[in-house]
Amino acid sequence: MEKTAVLRRHLSGEDTQTVGKWILTIVFGLISLVWMMPIVIVLYNSFKNNGAVNSELFALPDAGSYVGFDNYINGMTFGNYPFYLSVGYSVFITVVSTFLILLCTSMAAWYISRVDDLFSKVVYYLCVFSMVVPFQMVMFTLANTARDLHLDTPWTIPVVYLGFGAGLAVFMFVGFVKSIPIDIEEAAAIDGCGPLRTFFSVVLPMMKPTLISVGVLEIMWVWNDYLLPYLVLDVTKYKTIPIHIQYLQGSYGRVDLGATMALIILSLLPILIFYLTCQKHIIKGVAAGAVKG
Repeated sequence: MEKTAVLRRHLSGEDTQTVGKWILTIVFGLISLVWMMPIVIVLYNSFKNNGAVNSELFALPDAGSYVGFDNYINGMTFGNYPFYLSVGYSVFITVVSTFLILLCTSMAAWYISRVDDLFSKVVYYLCVFSMVVPFQMVMFTLANTARDLHLDTPWTIPVVYLGFGAGLAVFMFVGFVKSIPIDIEEAAAIDGCGPLRTFFSVVLPMMKPTLISVGVLEIMWVWNDYLLPYLVLDVTKYKTIPIHIQYLQGSYGRVDLGATMALIILSLLPILIFYLTCQKHIIKGVAAGAVKG
Protein backbone atom coordinates (compact mmCIF):
# COMPACT_ATOMS: atom_id res chain seq x y z
CA MET A 1 0.00 0.00 0.00
CA GLU A 2 2.85 2.38 0.83
CA LYS A 3 4.60 1.67 -2.47
CA THR A 4 1.31 2.25 -4.28
CA ALA A 5 0.83 5.64 -2.59
CA VAL A 6 4.40 6.69 -3.44
CA LEU A 7 3.91 5.61 -7.05
CA ARG A 8 0.61 7.49 -7.24
CA ARG A 9 2.22 10.69 -5.91
CA HIS A 10 5.09 10.29 -8.36
CA LEU A 11 2.79 9.81 -11.32
CA SER A 12 0.55 12.71 -10.34
CA GLY A 13 3.51 15.05 -9.96
CA GLU A 14 2.81 15.83 -6.27
CA ASP A 15 6.44 15.23 -5.28
CA THR A 16 7.65 17.58 -8.02
CA GLN A 17 5.20 20.25 -6.91
CA THR A 18 6.32 19.91 -3.27
CA VAL A 19 9.98 20.26 -4.21
CA GLY A 20 9.15 23.25 -6.39
CA LYS A 21 7.32 24.94 -3.52
CA TRP A 22 10.28 24.40 -1.18
CA ILE A 23 12.68 25.83 -3.75
CA LEU A 24 10.48 28.91 -4.26
CA THR A 25 10.17 29.35 -0.49
CA ILE A 26 13.94 29.29 -0.04
CA VAL A 27 14.56 31.63 -3.00
CA PHE A 28 11.98 34.20 -1.87
CA GLY A 29 13.20 33.89 1.72
CA LEU A 30 16.71 34.82 0.60
CA ILE A 31 15.34 37.71 -1.47
CA SER A 32 13.41 38.94 1.59
CA LEU A 33 16.59 38.89 3.66
CA VAL A 34 18.39 40.92 1.01
CA TRP A 35 15.58 43.50 0.99
CA MET A 36 15.59 43.68 4.80
CA MET A 37 19.34 44.17 5.13
CA PRO A 38 19.28 47.99 4.57
CA ILE A 39 16.71 48.37 7.35
CA VAL A 40 18.79 46.17 9.68
CA ILE A 41 21.94 48.16 8.89
CA VAL A 42 20.17 51.47 9.59
CA LEU A 43 18.75 50.03 12.83
CA TYR A 44 22.02 48.96 14.44
CA ASN A 45 23.87 52.04 13.16
CA SER A 46 21.33 54.20 14.97
CA PHE A 47 22.94 52.98 18.21
CA LYS A 48 26.51 53.85 17.16
CA ASN A 49 28.36 57.14 17.47
CA ASN A 50 28.85 59.29 14.40
CA GLY A 51 32.52 58.42 13.98
CA ALA A 52 31.82 54.67 14.00
CA VAL A 53 29.01 55.11 11.48
CA ASN A 54 31.36 56.98 9.12
CA SER A 55 34.31 54.59 9.46
CA GLU A 56 32.66 51.18 10.01
CA LEU A 57 29.19 51.26 8.53
CA PHE A 58 28.67 47.49 8.42
CA ALA A 59 30.21 46.71 11.83
CA LEU A 60 27.95 45.90 14.75
CA PRO A 61 27.99 48.21 17.79
CA ASP A 62 30.66 47.41 20.36
CA ALA A 63 31.69 48.85 23.71
CA GLY A 64 33.49 51.77 22.04
CA SER A 65 30.80 52.72 19.52
CA TYR A 66 27.55 51.96 21.35
CA VAL A 67 25.77 55.14 22.51
CA GLY A 68 22.35 53.79 23.45
CA PHE A 69 19.48 56.11 22.65
CA ASP A 70 21.62 59.26 22.47
CA ASN A 71 21.19 59.46 18.69
CA TYR A 72 17.41 59.37 19.05
CA ILE A 73 17.51 62.17 21.64
CA ASN A 74 19.94 64.25 19.58
CA GLY A 75 17.89 63.79 16.42
CA MET A 76 14.67 64.92 18.08
CA THR A 77 16.30 67.94 19.76
CA PHE A 78 18.60 69.03 16.93
CA GLY A 79 18.35 72.65 15.74
CA ASN A 80 15.61 75.18 16.34
CA TYR A 81 12.84 73.27 14.56
CA PRO A 82 11.10 70.81 16.93
CA PHE A 83 10.72 67.25 15.68
CA TYR A 84 7.23 66.90 17.13
CA LEU A 85 6.08 69.69 14.81
CA SER A 86 7.34 67.74 11.79
CA VAL A 87 5.53 64.66 13.08
CA GLY A 88 2.32 66.67 13.44
CA TYR A 89 2.56 68.03 9.90
CA SER A 90 3.26 64.57 8.48
CA VAL A 91 0.35 63.01 10.35
CA PHE A 92 -2.06 65.78 9.32
CA ILE A 93 -1.04 65.74 5.66
CA THR A 94 -1.15 61.93 5.48
CA VAL A 95 -4.54 61.55 7.16
CA VAL A 96 -6.30 64.39 5.32
CA SER A 97 -4.79 63.47 1.94
CA THR A 98 -5.77 59.82 2.29
CA PHE A 99 -9.29 60.74 3.40
CA LEU A 100 -9.78 63.07 0.41
CA ILE A 101 -8.41 60.47 -2.02
CA LEU A 102 -10.62 57.68 -0.70
CA LEU A 103 -13.78 59.79 -0.56
CA CYS A 104 -13.49 61.64 -3.87
CA THR A 105 -12.10 58.80 -5.99
CA SER A 106 -14.58 56.21 -4.71
CA MET A 107 -17.48 58.51 -5.62
CA ALA A 108 -15.91 59.28 -9.00
CA ALA A 109 -15.35 55.58 -9.69
CA TRP A 110 -18.98 54.78 -8.88
CA TYR A 111 -20.16 57.47 -11.28
CA ILE A 112 -17.78 56.31 -14.01
CA SER A 113 -18.89 52.70 -13.63
CA ARG A 114 -22.61 53.39 -13.64
CA VAL A 115 -22.87 56.28 -16.13
CA ASP A 116 -21.70 54.95 -19.47
CA ASP A 117 -21.21 58.10 -21.52
CA LEU A 118 -18.36 59.90 -23.28
CA PHE A 119 -17.60 62.17 -20.33
CA SER A 120 -17.15 59.22 -17.96
CA LYS A 121 -14.85 57.44 -20.39
CA VAL A 122 -12.73 60.55 -20.92
CA VAL A 123 -12.37 61.08 -17.14
CA TYR A 124 -11.47 57.43 -16.60
CA TYR A 125 -8.80 57.34 -19.30
CA LEU A 126 -7.35 60.63 -18.09
CA CYS A 127 -7.00 59.10 -14.63
CA VAL A 128 -5.33 56.02 -16.09
CA PHE A 129 -3.04 58.19 -18.22
CA SER A 130 -1.94 60.14 -15.13
CA MET A 131 -0.49 56.93 -13.71
CA VAL A 132 2.15 56.76 -16.45
CA VAL A 133 3.21 60.43 -16.36
CA PRO A 134 6.47 60.80 -14.37
CA PHE A 135 6.32 63.31 -11.56
CA GLN A 136 9.56 64.89 -12.77
CA MET A 137 7.81 66.07 -15.93
CA VAL A 138 5.37 68.28 -14.07
CA MET A 139 7.04 69.06 -10.75
CA PHE A 140 8.21 72.60 -11.52
CA THR A 141 4.92 73.60 -13.16
CA LEU A 142 3.09 72.04 -10.24
CA ALA A 143 5.13 73.94 -7.67
CA ASN A 144 4.46 77.27 -9.38
CA THR A 145 0.75 76.50 -9.78
CA ALA A 146 0.47 75.49 -6.13
CA ARG A 147 2.01 78.78 -5.04
CA ASP A 148 -0.28 80.78 -7.33
CA LEU A 149 -3.34 78.99 -5.94
CA HIS A 150 -2.08 79.26 -2.33
CA LEU A 151 -1.84 75.49 -1.95
CA ASP A 152 1.65 75.70 -0.46
CA THR A 153 0.74 75.08 3.19
CA PRO A 154 0.19 71.84 5.14
CA TRP A 155 -3.52 72.67 5.32
CA THR A 156 -3.93 72.88 1.53
CA ILE A 157 -1.32 70.48 0.11
CA PRO A 158 -3.74 67.51 0.50
CA VAL A 159 -5.55 68.95 -2.55
CA VAL A 160 -2.34 68.46 -4.55
CA TYR A 161 -2.00 64.91 -3.25
CA LEU A 162 -5.59 64.26 -4.28
CA GLY A 163 -4.71 65.08 -7.88
CA PHE A 164 -1.68 62.79 -7.93
CA GLY A 165 -3.30 59.93 -6.02
CA ALA A 166 -6.53 59.89 -8.02
CA GLY A 167 -5.19 57.85 -10.94
CA LEU A 168 -4.41 54.60 -9.14
CA ALA A 169 -7.36 54.94 -6.76
CA VAL A 170 -9.93 55.47 -9.53
CA PHE A 171 -8.46 52.59 -11.53
CA MET A 172 -8.80 50.16 -8.59
CA PHE A 173 -12.22 51.41 -7.48
CA VAL A 174 -13.71 51.20 -10.99
CA GLY A 175 -12.61 47.59 -11.27
CA PHE A 176 -14.29 46.74 -7.98
CA VAL A 177 -17.53 48.66 -8.58
CA LYS A 178 -18.02 46.80 -11.88
CA SER A 179 -18.13 43.56 -9.89
CA ILE A 180 -21.00 44.83 -7.69
CA PRO A 181 -24.42 43.71 -9.04
CA ILE A 182 -26.43 46.73 -10.07
CA ASP A 183 -29.59 44.99 -8.79
CA ILE A 184 -28.57 45.94 -5.23
CA GLU A 185 -28.55 49.63 -6.11
CA GLU A 186 -31.85 49.33 -7.99
CA ALA A 187 -33.40 47.73 -4.90
CA ALA A 188 -32.13 50.63 -2.78
CA ALA A 189 -33.64 53.11 -5.26
CA ILE A 190 -37.00 51.32 -5.09
CA ASP A 191 -36.86 51.64 -1.29
CA GLY A 192 -36.52 55.40 -1.68
CA CYS A 193 -32.74 55.92 -1.47
CA GLY A 194 -31.33 58.81 -3.45
CA PRO A 195 -27.91 58.68 -5.12
CA LEU A 196 -25.99 59.91 -2.06
CA ARG A 197 -27.76 57.60 0.36
CA THR A 198 -27.33 54.66 -2.03
CA PHE A 199 -23.61 55.33 -2.25
CA PHE A 200 -22.91 55.85 1.45
CA SER A 201 -25.33 53.22 2.78
CA VAL A 202 -25.04 50.49 0.14
CA VAL A 203 -22.07 50.89 -2.19
CA LEU A 204 -19.40 52.29 0.14
CA PRO A 205 -19.67 49.48 2.76
CA MET A 206 -19.29 46.92 -0.03
CA MET A 207 -16.11 48.67 -1.19
CA LYS A 208 -14.36 48.05 2.14
CA PRO A 209 -11.66 45.64 0.80
CA THR A 210 -10.58 48.10 -1.90
CA LEU A 211 -10.91 51.06 0.46
CA ILE A 212 -8.46 49.46 2.88
CA SER A 213 -6.12 48.41 0.08
CA VAL A 214 -6.02 51.86 -1.54
CA GLY A 215 -5.79 53.51 1.88
CA VAL A 216 -2.71 51.50 2.83
CA LEU A 217 -0.96 52.29 -0.45
CA GLU A 218 -1.78 56.00 -0.27
CA ILE A 219 -0.73 56.32 3.37
CA MET A 220 2.63 54.70 2.64
CA TRP A 221 3.15 57.02 -0.34
CA VAL A 222 2.19 60.30 1.37
CA TRP A 223 3.97 59.53 4.65
CA ASN A 224 7.29 58.75 2.94
CA ASP A 225 7.06 61.40 0.23
CA TYR A 226 9.90 63.91 0.22
CA LEU A 227 9.92 65.61 -3.17
CA LEU A 228 6.39 67.03 -3.35
CA PRO A 229 6.39 68.73 0.09
CA TYR A 230 9.93 69.99 -0.55
CA LEU A 231 8.86 71.64 -3.80
CA VAL A 232 5.50 73.00 -2.65
CA LEU A 233 5.91 73.88 1.03
CA ASP A 234 7.97 76.70 2.49
CA VAL A 235 10.57 74.52 4.23
CA THR A 236 11.63 77.36 6.52
CA LYS A 237 8.17 77.23 8.11
CA TYR A 238 6.86 73.73 7.44
CA LYS A 239 8.88 70.52 7.54
CA THR A 240 7.53 67.01 7.21
CA ILE A 241 9.56 64.14 8.69
CA PRO A 242 11.56 63.38 5.50
CA ILE A 243 12.44 67.08 5.12
CA HIS A 244 13.35 67.32 8.82
CA ILE A 245 15.76 64.38 8.41
CA GLN A 246 17.30 66.01 5.35
CA TYR A 247 18.13 69.14 7.39
CA LEU A 248 20.05 67.34 10.15
CA GLN A 249 23.22 69.23 9.34
CA GLY A 250 25.66 71.04 11.58
CA SER A 251 28.26 73.67 10.80
CA TYR A 252 30.04 73.44 7.44
CA GLY A 253 27.44 70.96 6.22
CA ARG A 254 28.48 68.23 8.67
CA VAL A 255 25.80 65.55 8.91
CA ASP A 256 25.17 63.57 12.09
CA LEU A 257 24.62 60.16 10.50
CA GLY A 258 23.80 58.48 13.80
CA ALA A 259 20.98 60.93 14.53
CA THR A 260 19.85 60.71 10.91
CA MET A 261 19.53 56.93 11.06
CA ALA A 262 17.76 57.17 14.41
CA LEU A 263 15.10 59.46 12.94
CA ILE A 264 14.79 57.22 9.88
CA ILE A 265 13.93 54.34 12.20
CA LEU A 266 11.41 56.49 14.07
CA SER A 267 9.78 57.49 10.80
CA LEU A 268 9.69 53.88 9.59
CA LEU A 269 8.10 52.38 12.69
CA PRO A 270 4.53 53.77 12.39
CA ILE A 271 4.18 53.02 8.69
CA LEU A 272 5.84 49.61 9.05
CA ILE A 273 3.49 48.58 11.86
CA PHE A 274 0.53 49.90 9.90
CA TYR A 275 1.57 48.01 6.76
CA LEU A 276 2.19 44.70 8.58
CA THR A 277 -1.22 45.02 10.21
CA CYS A 278 -3.08 45.72 6.95
CA GLN A 279 -1.01 43.88 4.34
CA LYS A 280 -3.53 41.05 3.97
CA HIS A 281 -6.16 43.58 2.88
CA ILE A 282 -3.94 44.78 0.02
CA ILE A 283 -4.13 41.35 -1.65
CA LYS A 284 -7.88 41.18 -1.08
CA GLY A 285 -8.42 44.67 -2.49
CA VAL A 286 -6.30 44.09 -5.56
CA ALA A 287 -7.96 40.74 -6.24
CA ALA A 288 -11.42 42.23 -5.74
CA GLY A 289 -10.68 45.00 -8.22
CA ALA A 290 -9.03 42.77 -10.80
CA VAL A 291 -12.08 42.30 -13.01
CA LYS A 292 -12.32 42.81 -16.72
CA GLY A 293 -14.54 45.69 -17.67
